[in-house]
Amino acid sequence: MDKPLNFFKISRFINEEAYGGILLIVATIAAMFWANSSFYDSYHYIWHDYQVGFVWGKINMVSSLHHWINDGLMALFFFVVGLEIKREVIGGELSSIKKASLPIAAAVGGMLMPALFYAIAAINYPEYINGWGIPMATDIAFALGLLALLGNRVPLNLKIFLTALAIADDLGAVLVIAVFYTESIDYNELLYAGICLVILITANLAGVRRALFYAILGFAGVWIAFVYSGVHATIAGVLIALTIPARTKINEESYIDKLTLYLNKFKKEESDTKSSLLTKKQVYLLAEIQDLNEKAITPLQRLEHTLHPVTAYFILPVFALSNAGVHIDGKIMDMLIHPISIGIICGLVLGKFIGISLLSKLVVTFKIASLPEGVSWHQIYGVAFLAGIGFTMSMFISDLAFKEESFKQIAKVGIMAASALSAIIGMLWLSIGSQKKE
Repeated sequence: MDKPLNFFKISRFINEEAYGGILLIVATIAAMFWANSSFYDSYHYIWHDYQVGFVWGKINMVSSLHHWINDGLMALFFFVVGLEIKREVIGGELSSIKKASLPIAAAVGGMLMPALFYAIAAINYPEYINGWGIPMATDIAFALGLLALLGNRVPLNLKIFLTALAIADDLGAVLVIAVFYTESIDYNELLYAGICLVILITANLAGVRRALFYAILGFAGVWIAFVYSGVHATIAGVLIALTIPARTKINEESYIDKLTLYLNKFKKEESDTKSSLLTKKQVYLLAEIQDLNEKAITPLQRLEHTLHPVTAYFILPVFALSNAGVHIDGKIMDMLIHPISIGIICGLVLGKFIGISLLSKLVVTFKIASLPEGVSWHQIYGVAFLAGIGFTMSMFISDLAFKEESFKQIAKVGIMAASALSAIIGMLWLSIGSQKKE
């Protein structure tokens, strides 16, 4: 029973990411057209100049829409990333050394090698070196969206491998942002956030399962404190996610027994009435079944189930629309041959491929891990190219890495060029391999 259920869950997750990837592509194209049309002034005004927010006492939360998206909506995105990481570590593809070895090794190689390629490209330009973290990230939505276009020509286990790799990659990106892209820290704010996190953890251990409690304390206590601490607010999203309960109130056997009892009573009650309306007993039984279902699912999975479509279909497309609008003023080639762009392109296209392929080969050769069932090395290499699509996370890190707006624009051009090149190579590689197999 467990295997089909887990495969159903991962299939649903992959499908949402795939459709979200398509929306990302549409939003990116729209942003590029908007930013390079006669309406560029409106693009810049809406996302960068228009101020929204609230003031409450000493708390001033008024900022641009771009800032709200990158620090607010993306914090919710990172909250979902945290839920995914916790779920995978507890009972998914990262739950054991045997399962986790291959995707973690691939993710480590896919982070270290791109950073090395970028550092080599920028070694003579100290003002650009801070962008080394940009090519380390993989955009799971884009990559799975393209992989989905191949349909049944690629096995589900390959999609699961890419998902696990990207989630491990996300964890690495979170650590990089927290450790290397934090300039100054207000330790009093961090202390306050830490106290709130301890309260959330204590509530978890005490059996508190109300999502509203974690939402209020997480927002008012942890997220706002991180906003003022100097540590990027998205880290708060991950930390709050790790405090969400991952235990059910009833085990599977008891759930099945009680559900069967309620259904039998419901069926018996139905046979005693000719009315199209439910009886009072049936309404009561349905309420009991609903309560039983609440006890049988963990708050972590319920929140992930609810919020994942929000991030895939709304938050990431809005992020792309507000961040991908690079205004190119007739100097596209100058931007592409700039050391920042060269470092990013080499890192994402070559670094990702070499790092993922090399580390994967090593752990399989030394029998630390094994290839997923039905997956070939040719397909692993194709996924290694697709992992070079760094779009969302890479753009996010580029805003943290550079203060100069011109550097950010160059970085985004490099990210889009590298992501497009990685996507084309990866899709061609996997398509050719699929045709040969057929």
